[in-house]
Amino acid sequence: MTTLITNIKELLQVRETSVSKVSGPEMAILPTIKNAFLILKDNLIHDFGSMENLPEIKADKVIDATGKIVLPSWCDSHTHIVYAGNREQEFVDRINGFTYEEIANRGGGILNSAKKLNETTEDEIYEQSKVRLEEVMHLGTGAVEIKSGYGLTIEGEMKMLRVIKKLDQNYPITIKATFLGAHAFPLHYKDNKSGYIDEIINQMIPEIAQNNLADYVDVFCETGYFSVEETEKIMQAGIESGLSPKIHVNQFNSIGGIQAGIKYKALSVDHLEIMKAEDIEALKNTETMPVALPSCSYFLSIPYTPAREMIKAGLPLALATDFNPGSTPSGNMNFVVATACIKMKMTPEEAINAATINGAYAMGISETHGSITKGKKANLILTKPISSYYQIPYAFGSNLIESVFIEGEILK
Repeated sequence: MTTLITNIKELLQVRETSVSKVSGPEMAILPTIKNAFLILKDNLIHDFGSMENLPEIKADKVIDATGKIVLPSWCDSHTHIVYAGNREQEFVDRINGFTYEEIANRGGGILNSAKKLNETTEDEIYEQSKVRLEEVMHLGTGAVEIKSGYGLTIEGEMKMLRVIKKLDQNYPITIKATFLGAHAFPLHYKDNKSGYIDEIINQMIPEIAQNNLADYVDVFCETGYFSVEETEKIMQAGIESGLSPKIHVNQFNSIGGIQAGIKYKALSVDHLEIMKAEDIEALKNTETMPVALPSCSYFLSIPYTPAREMIKAGLPLALATDFNPGSTPSGNMNFVVATACIKMKMTPEEAINAATINGAYAMGISETHGSITKGKKANLILTKPISSYYQIPYAFGSNLIESVFIEGEILK
């Protein structure tokens, strides 16, 4: 199946030679071709260029993209979209003055989601989760990482990871699975934290690795959750079982989690709302991708990741949704890109780079996703007619997507 898209107003994120990520001042550069064509062959990008260089080609399908923009689909490297029910009441509680930490201390937050998940059947969790997955696909996401972490028992975590695997098998979108048993301490381990960590290390991780249910291991390294020392133990156990680390750090406090992530060669360190100068310095010249989650800051009214300081320091930055029932009940990457521009003062070029090529890096898929490069997956967004790609973050409340291509096929 050959698809030819012609008269593209502007083709974004064009990389003749694939790059794994962009950092510092490179983030402000978004390579594009105006008045372009794009050829898809089966599920891959086959060729592209300016219309004046369009080769003779017999295509099975021709799409005229006059006035429209084409860009790679979003790569959302941090989500929790497999969960049961919702936490609407906590949303109202926060409006009434309770903090995220106060709600957690009352048995809400992650423990609330864990209770609901363990009371819900695997089939029902799958049915709820597939609705969310289909929604984010239609919003332009072509690759997504999904975490466990609402089980907090061997049975619950395995159940979540099996649902993630089933979603991966049944949908064309690329899915990466992350084991996040270290999301919170379950109530029955409240006074025996070392006992729960032993269970994660000696029972959960080996069983998950043996059943090939996860690509990554994650830990919520934060005051009141898992200490730096506990985080390092769990990362080490994950590494020994073939799971690379991706960790939650610096959401509310800077306690050394970034430095621990770097020490254990974490693929990404995520959240980063609170960043000290030494945290930024530590990330320089490492292979660890910092990931910002601006819609979490928006929803919880907490600080935003200091993108300008980080980019000025020469760092790369990725953007992701943090789609979850408690702190970000949205998987809309278009809103994330807009919020990064509006609240974090990222330029549209920086935000698009952060949500495509750098997002792909933070999932370990930059060789196949994140840019318009020959041989990469034909996962694309075709916009409606728009004045320029600046309109994507500018018109933050509008759906500017006409079509989404996953594996070369238009989503119905």
